[in-house]
Amino acid sequence: MLKFYYNPLSPNARRVWLTLLEKEIPFEPIVLSLNGDHLKPEFAAINPFHHIPVIVDDGFRLVESLAILDYLESKYPLPTMLPKKPQVLAVVRMVQLLTANELFPQLVSLIYEREDSPQFNQAKQHIDKTLKFFTELLGNSPYFGSEQITLADIVAGIAVHSLPYLGVDIRDYPQLNQWSERLMQRPVWHQTKVSPEDFELFKQRVRILVKLRNRGSR
Repeated sequence: MLKFYYNPLSPNARRVWLTLLEKEIPFEPIVLSLNGDHLKPEFAAINPFHHIPVIVDDGFRLVESLAILDYLESKYPLPTMLPKKPQVLAVVRMVQLLTANELFPQLVSLIYEREDSPQFNQAKQHIDKTLKFFTELLGNSPYFGSEQITLADIVAGIAVHSLPYLGVDIRDYPQLNQWSERLMQRPVWHQTKVSPEDFELFKQRVRILVKLRNRGSR
């Protein structure tokens, strides 16, 4: 059985978790506390980079969430979560990469930076630009590029659902708000929703990691 190393508060791990659940792929959950579990030698033997998620499927080890999603889609193609048409597939990939490269780093800034800092205001402006672009890409479709949920929806949905906890009102983007609510109506999304209390724990963890990263870069 596929082994899944994760923590339910990690956005990157949640991408894989929700994909496994949406596709109804059986797996053995191995939850890491992130209070040192990921630094232990036994986990380092699985992932020397010390981060989650990781899957081990029939002895095949894979790290990095987006690579894992591609693997799951290829090996377990039903229900399909990647469109076949080249342009639509490109939109799905673009949304995934924009979330990872443009949106998520700004969420970290909202968590870590002071609200009166230039960095905080710049992050909010960049999030607004990204959400407006997402609105254009979504158009009148229920999901990104498809009538059915795609991997773009999973990756972007996890980030967008975090925004209200950070003071960004999704209702200012009506189409995205409807899309977000549509996702939360899906059983696995509702069942795995992060509570406000859990999100506060996630914020604390992010602040610690950013501090450690900043110290290491000096």
